Amino acid sequence: MEGVVIAMAARYRIEHVSSYRYDQAVTASFNEVRLTPAALPWQYPLESTLRADQATWQYRYVDYWGTQVRVFEAQQPHRELVVATSSTVEVDGGRRPKLPTSFGWDEVRTAAVGDDLAEYLANSPTTAPTEELVALVGEATAGLDAAGSAQAVVRLVNETMTYLPGSTGVHTLAGEAWSERSGVCQDYAHLAVGALRHLGIPARYVSGYLHPKAQPVVGDTVQAESHAWIQTWLGEWYDHDPTNLSEVLERHVQIGTGREYGDVTPLKGIVAGTPATTDLEVTVTITRLA
Repeated sequence: MEGVVIAMAARYRIEHVSSYRYDQAVTASFNEVRLTPAALPWQYPLESTLRADQATWQYRYVDYWGTQVRVFEAQQPHRELVVATSSTVEVDGGRRPKLPTSFGWDEVRTAAVGDDLAEYLANSPTTAPTEELVALVGEATAGLDAAGSAQAVVRLVNETMTYLPGSTGVHTLAGEAWSERSGVCQDYAHLAVGALRHLGIPARYVSGYLHPKAQPVVGDTVQAESHAWIQTWLGEWYDHDPTNLSEVLERHVQIGTGREYGDVTPLKGIVAGTPATTDLEVTVTITRLA
């Protein structure tokens, strides 16, 4: 039927390589990696490996937000660090929760929801909406219930912003991106999350991958990158992609969730030493296997 998106299962292999180069040797480094696909009712991780050429030990745990973390330390001097992850995962888009057609404000603004999901209702400087955005959100959601308002906010962000790689960085605040009316998926997610929380709808940031082709071909390996979208709580968590305004189905691979980017940073760490410059090169490829 024309115009109808049919969800189906897909299997992917994702290769993510981060290469750090320092202008002078660091004596040691400690690193956290959040790049393992999450185990969900609609997503099934089959294999995930981490290779760090300088690592002297590795350990894994699940953090406060429910994201799987791998940590490792390099305890010898080095001027280069290559971190490579390889994951195989199946995603069944048909098993994702479907957005409700209606959900009332009384069901969202209860004391129980406020207590249980308080961390997803409070804005930080990273996600706080500007007065202008608040006003536009008020106009866009007038007369709508919580479910309709969630979709209206996502649509507003998508239609107002321009996707412009390189226009922002990982530390850019939502308000700064809004002032420029441009950014990348991280900025779209922060803006939508902040506006939704202002309305009293619990919202969280999602880190993962998106296959860049609308209809991935089995066997093809394509260049990709990390992606960010959001989830709103309307009785349960539902996915929205404000960057693409597309339904979140089998092309989205979820890594983790949190309040904002800082909770699910793909790779971060500290070094012992004083390098003046650090060069980072990241490559991501996705191959549809089935």
